[in-house]
Amino acid sequence: MSYFVMIKRRQPQEEAGESPLKKLRDELGMSQEEFARQIGTSVRTVSRWEAGDNVPTFTIAQIKALANFLRSRGLTLDDLPDRFGPPE
Repeated sequence: MSYFVMIKRRQPQEEAGESPLKKLRDELGMSQEEFARQIGTSVRTVSRWEAGDNVPTFTIAQIKALANFLRSRGLTLDDLPDRFGPPE
């Protein structure tokens, strides 16, 4: 008896559509590194959020830092996308 498994691969960014977080960063003129530094996380974490590999989780300190950063740019937490990863 033989078995095979189909693996669903993540589509390349250009096929799947751009991450809303990447789009926001681009609009703000920020790199992943700059965004990560502003909210107290790593570049790798931001990259994983944008790729849809990880669901964002924040500490209270990170939420406050993000809210303060957004406020300095004339935005609020309500302006953030509901999902950071690419469209499914």
